Amino acid sequence: MINRKLYKKITQYLLNFKIVGLLGPRQCGKTTLTKMIMQNYPESIYLDLEQEETVNEILADPQLFFKMNSNKLICLDEIHHLPEIFKVLRGIVDDNNKKGQFIILGSASYDLLRQSSETLAGRLAYLTLTPFSYFEIYGSENLFDYWLRGGFPDSLLASNDEISLKWRKDFIYTFLNRDIKQLKLDISPQTLEKLWILCAHNHGTMLNYTKLAQQIGIDRRTAIRYFEILESTFMVRKLKPFSTNIKSKIVKTSKLYIRDTGIFHALLNISDGHSLLANSKVGESWEGMIIENIINEFPEFEACFYRTANKSEIDLILQNNVLTFAIECKSSSKPDVTRGFWTGLKTINPDFTYIAAPVATPYPFHGNEKITVASLKFIIEDILKKINFKKQEIISNTDKENDIISLLKKQ
Repeated sequence: MINRKLYKKITQYLLNFKIVGLLGPRQCGKTTLTKMIMQNYPESIYLDLEQEETVNEILADPQLFFKMNSNKLICLDEIHHLPEIFKVLRGIVDDNNKKGQFIILGSASYDLLRQSSETLAGRLAYLTLTPFSYFEIYGSENLFDYWLRGGFPDSLLASNDEISLKWRKDFIYTFLNRDIKQLKLDISPQTLEKLWILCAHNHGTMLNYTKLAQQIGIDRRTAIRYFEILESTFMVRKLKPFSTNIKSKIVKTSKLYIRDTGIFHALLNISDGHSLLANSKVGESWEGMIIENIINEFPEFEACFYRTANKSEIDLILQNNVLTFAIECKSSSKPDVTRGFWTGLKTINPDFTYIAAPVATPYPFHGNEKITVASLKFIIEDILKKINFKKQEIISNTDKENDIISLLKKQ
């Protein structure tokens, strides 16, 4: 069993919120993780709302059922199958007025957030579970298999690459022909599949709805709607451009990524390691894996990319009000960069810069101590260290300021 980093946070949220919502794509491990947590609640109840008998029999009168089990933690899996339950939950949790009453699981963020944002405001806290991050599987699985197969548990832990690819192909088929229908979305699975494959071919490039629409014979508005469905079901990511008062001509268009590299490779029929390394999209594939892992590891940071009209570019910028990190992604063990990278660094002036590459030992790039070439694991650990150091520095400065204020008040 691979430990999930969200385990502790969900447990903590259950102590502080009446309802905890866990969002994430199908088959990413939401149910498995929740059942592990529920072992700490001996009388907890798990209900799968995808099962008709659960809805028709157990929840024939949901208000009565919940009142009869008001002292237990109740998990409602695939809650988008029963959206009307949100209004019932509001009355139940208010009457009971205790923390940790429900865990709700869902595979479509947009619908769940829309349905529950007003109904359960102040009562519900959402968390997002992704497929395995590299940080979670480090030590039990190697980076190359993780890159090739992606992070979905059944794909990553398959006995060989062939079985892994078969699982991912089945996942794509089921997503298009069953999951989308269950979300009650009035769309064409065939058109969505074409768009998804086209997104894979454009992975790591600028998102152009008009171009996507033209290539599959639909109008721009439909392309946007279908893309938003893929985005809200955690299949694609839209990475926004860097925004600032800098006068240079910064690109204002987002970049497009397939979030899981295993799904990305399956959409492009990349079957094994040799075909991955020989594919023209190998660099973009590596870039997508690095970006997805780092963004998921630091959700409190604003994530974007930097690019100007004259091709100055940095793959990923992480920033908050005190720290800025720049990350460039290179799939070569001997990485090199363009002149645009240096221009971008000069403009942004990040606190720390990394080049994420498949290297065993970190080293300064071209002898520049401010730029570190390193593995994904090292970069994440080093960013964590830098963040913690900055927090301690702020706490120390705050303590000094408080001492000065106290001294002045005494005078």
